[in-house]
Amino acid sequence: MYKIQPNTLFTGKSLKYLSNCHSTNDIAAQMIQSEQQVFEGTVIITDHQTAGRGQRGNTWEAHIGENLTFSVIFKPNFLKAHEQFQLNVAVSLGVLDFLTEYVDENLTVKWSNDIYYENQKMGGILIENTLQGYHIGYSVVGIGLNVNQIAFSHPQATSLRNITQNPLKYDLSELLAKLLEHLEKNYLAIQQGKYESLKIRYLSNLYRYQEYHYFRKNGQLFTGQIVGIDETGKLAIETDGIILYFDFKEVEFVI
Repeated sequence: MYKIQPNTLFTGKSLKYLSNCHSTNDIAAQMIQSEQQVFEGTVIITDHQTAGRGQRGNTWEAHIGENLTFSVIFKPNFLKAHEQFQLNVAVSLGVLDFLTEYVDENLTVKWSNDIYYENQKMGGILIENTLQGYHIGYSVVGIGLNVNQIAFSHPQATSLRNITQNPLKYDLSELLAKLLEHLEKNYLAIQQGKYESLKIRYLSNLYRYQEYHYFRKNGQLFTGQIVGIDETGKLAIETDGIILYFDFKEVEFVI
């Protein structure tokens, strides 16, 4: 399964398929720790992830063999530790660029890197970095993308097939190859120093950007609008004429 030949320089050229595993991110981390040489762009993919993780320790619901659950190993040693959010931007845009081949509009990135269609989640990204001195050594990019699954226990979840109303199941191998091509294209863009143009695109596709909504901090509701992100990836929210910056676990979106 997953005999793919993506049109890439290195991403997906080495692929490890597991019928089931606890977490592809964990498998990737073990490979980095135990093997003397891990090729950049190595992909670990599974049909059934028993302990998939999302941001903030959330679990990831996915029916066996119906969705894409995989991790990619990158070596972005051109990024300093404080620049690691640039990788989040590039990966999020790579997923969005891929999805726009199938969905015309209403796709956004919910900060920091969930993939949304309107107000429903269709994908999530979890990036775990290891440092070498002041730079990033390895990055494990975990991606879960709902593709063929139709029924979800959570009403805010959806899938590519639900959105497009496709009567037939999508070919996961074909989709994986295309997705890896878009990921590499955006990854190479940050390697080439094109972060500002990527950031502009990220903001233009950011969920609820420059819209007034409710947020929650420490159990307290407040209204504000997202006005940007700083260089470390903190979310900038303007409330009562003041711009406040929030880290990943410090603020919650209220539906």
